[in-house]
Amino acid sequence: MAAIIALLVAILVGLLITRVATAALVATGMSRQYARFQARSAFTGVGFTTSEAEKVVNHPIRRRVILVLMLLGNAGIATLVATLLLGFSQSGASEVVQRGLVLTAGLAVIWLVAASSWVDRWLRRILIKLFGDFAGLQLRDYAGLLKVGADYDIGELHVRADDWLAGRSLAYAQLRDEGVIVLGIDRDGTYLGTPNGDTVVAGGDTLIVYGREDVLEELDQRRRGIGGELSHVDRVAEHEARRREEWSAEAADGPDG
Repeated sequence: MAAIIALLVAILVGLLITRVATAALVATGMSRQYARFQARSAFTGVGFTTSEAEKVVNHPIRRRVILVLMLLGNAGIATLVATLLLGFSQSGASEVVQRGLVLTAGLAVIWLVAASSWVDRWLRRILIKLFGDFAGLQLRDYAGLLKVGADYDIGELHVRADDWLAGRSLAYAQLRDEGVIVLGIDRDGTYLGTPNGDTVVAGGDTLIVYGREDVLEELDQRRRGIGGELSHVDRVAEHEARRREEWSAEAADGPDG
């Protein structure tokens, strides 16, 4: 029984370590989803290579957090395996059942603690205070903040001479009414950031745009002519309907919802 308790303690410690590490990465500006994945990957030694991994190793605090996780993980996994084998070896059938029930109940309790949002908020507040200025704007995970991957995307839109956008000013195109924001324009190697409504889109331009993936894909295929105009009208109507649905849902989730 002592071995089973030791196993539960080891698992609990491992979960707490990755929980603290996740909160630490979030406090430096990473989104929670990416931070959790990187913390568990480093602790278990799986070694996934992703674009977020580069953001970790290029940041001094994140790199230090991951290094500690690697060291603790290498020692912790071997301890878990050895403890588990010790707990169930040389035991009778009744003891195996009893220890299995204790292990299951303990894991359930650990899972509830690990999934606690209260614990998560508490850890994050402490770590943000410890990190201070390192959680500044320049360190934010913009992909997470802009919900990239959750139906929204940031991409490049290459404008051809026969595209619907070619020759139109941004004000005339009214892309915002479709839910599309132009973040910048690359024209012949010159980058124009935050273009205004008077900026005219020309064939050969590359627009850096943000919006829903399906809208951006359709816009990339839209050509001049009545078909393009009708597509624009349809997208505006869809965006307005979506906004009304979101507002209704937000009102329903309010204090009286």
